[in-house]
Amino acid sequence: MSGIDLPLSEPVRLHQVGTGVTRTLEPDAAARARIAKALDLASLEAFTAEMTLAPVPGGWRLSGRVKASLAQTCGITLDPLPVEVDAPFSITLAEASDEDTDEIVITLDDESPDPVEGGQVDLGLYAVEQLALRLDPFPRKPGAEFVQPPEPTEISPFAVLKSLRPTDDG
Repeated sequence: MSGIDLPLSEPVRLHQVGTGVTRTLEPDAAARARIAKALDLASLEAFTAEMTLAPVPGGWRLSGRVKASLAQTCGITLDPLPVEVDAPFSITLAEASDEDTDEIVITLDDESPDPVEGGQVDLGLYAVEQLALRLDPFPRKPGAEFVQPPEPTEISPFAVLKSLRPTDDG
């Protein structure tokens, strides 16, 4: 993932996991600003991710909780919309296989494990992803409604000519 500027990065090498690794990520103001920009937030006042990475049969389980105080922008009024996030999560991870790299398998269940590449898991990337999954994709202040502007009555270039045509009055 070199070349990609991640808003929050906390890599853990899988050979360091042992029986489990627990981390609490609390990004500083600069990192919160990068996360807010990446997620198109009005602001991100606080963000904490408590995460545990532990081995399970066939891979690893990343579980924990994301907590945040933030503001999204209302899609109608463009006002800041305060949001509190406090949500648990659990993700199964498995070593990416080198077999059949040309074949893409799409399943409808969410039980397929996330692939781990390069022998490490970036806890920061998963923390930001879990926060993003908890956000309303169309934030709207209570009571705010979109009003369709009226369509123009005449949009034809001939409308001007029509108004210049003499009337039969006389």
